[in-house]
Amino acid sequence: MSAETADSAEPAQGTAGATGPAERRREQRGWYFYDFACSVYSTSVVTVFLGPYLTSVAKAAADADGYVRPLGIPIRAGSLFAYTISASIVVAVILMPIVGAAADRSGRKKPLLAAAAYVGATATAAMFFLDGTRYLLGAFLLIVANAAISVSMVLYNAYLPQISEPDERDAVSSRGWAFGYTSGALVLVLNLILYTGHDSFGLSESDAVRICLASAGVWWGAFTVVPLRRLRDRRVAPSGGGAVGSGWRQLMATLRDMRRHPLTLSFLLAYLVYNDGVQTVISQASVYGSEELGLDQTTLITAVLLVQILAVAGALGMGRLARVYGAKRTILASLVVWTLILVAGYSLPADAPVFFYALAAAIGLVLGGSQALSRSLYSHLVPRGKEAEYFSAYEMSDRGLSWLGPLVFGLAYQLTGSYRDAIISLVIFFVAGSVLLARVPVRQAVAAAGNPVPERI
Repeated sequence: MSAETADSAEPAQGTAGATGPAERRREQRGWYFYDFACSVYSTSVVTVFLGPYLTSVAKAAADADGYVRPLGIPIRAGSLFAYTISASIVVAVILMPIVGAAADRSGRKKPLLAAAAYVGATATAAMFFLDGTRYLLGAFLLIVANAAISVSMVLYNAYLPQISEPDERDAVSSRGWAFGYTSGALVLVLNLILYTGHDSFGLSESDAVRICLASAGVWWGAFTVVPLRRLRDRRVAPSGGGAVGSGWRQLMATLRDMRRHPLTLSFLLAYLVYNDGVQTVISQASVYGSEELGLDQTTLITAVLLVQILAVAGALGMGRLARVYGAKRTILASLVVWTLILVAGYSLPADAPVFFYALAAAIGLVLGGSQALSRSLYSHLVPRGKEAEYFSAYEMSDRGLSWLGPLVFGLAYQLTGSYRDAIISLVIFFVAGSVLLARVPVRQAVAAAGNPVPERI
């Protein structure tokens, strides 16, 4: 298929069945590359560099009591990053349902995906200018980039039911995560070389960090070209109304429609709870390692690199386990491991990199698989023709409503001054999420959504 044809809209179709295997595989390969493009932001920016660096910038701007005061509100410098993550997700909550509904009404996911991706990539590249005491600039750019990636993932995930057959979605979703973790590992190796050798490159430590942050934005923008060339829009019947107004009306209609699928809502509630814990662990791990455990930046980079490498194997391995035991059981097992990880993290001694590496290895083995299988399981619960609007609800659970975990983490530190208390507070998300997921009859939920029930789910 030529590049020109790839940019045109295809006839409306709700599943991949109307597409030939070769064409479907071509779209799938293009789809994988958006994970390859944007996962570098999640890894290098959110997980590794920005948390400790923004915290240090905020501390440089803090008063004698250790507080910064944006808009006159006293905030511990050590809580700023967690609060900013929460604020970015509130912005995403406002935007994602509108964008998802607009994509379903117009059938034009790709232009919206391009806009969200390049806004996020630009904001990330602009983090090069974050230095001195510019903590407000850093907070603003993080809000823009984090909201943009959340919006883009609504559109990206909505392609999954359209480019894969029901029985192959676990594998396709897992490969997408594997591509993302592969790119994260590759860029972290380059980051590690630059950061540890910054003197030999004639750079200060701050310069090296800012280059690593900005390069994630450049990478994100460059590789987004691949999915934009290969993914195709599906035509839908035209509808009237302005984009924003119809988006809000469609959002309300979506919420009313989702009441007709209570089992889908039950899964979303479970996912909202346990994924809130996952996202908070990912975003706050480096802050915990640097501020509470006293680990240097090189240790944090290599630990996250270990996570990336093992997450590729973990995503693919858990995809195979799901074919044998079903996605639901495999996810439940991973949540038990997540709970044990937090208990172990609370007990980690300071200045002991080897234990932190062991914890990173455990995270890597369950991180990709739990996320990939959750996405593919949900794709079976989405009514046909409503992929983008329903995946906007999923993305709200994935990123958009994952504000509570960072808020709890930030408040725990604000009140106690202890990151150990903050990290152990996240256990409740995994325990409660496991209980809620265990209660969802997934086979019945798939049938209720009007989709074919896979042999193993």
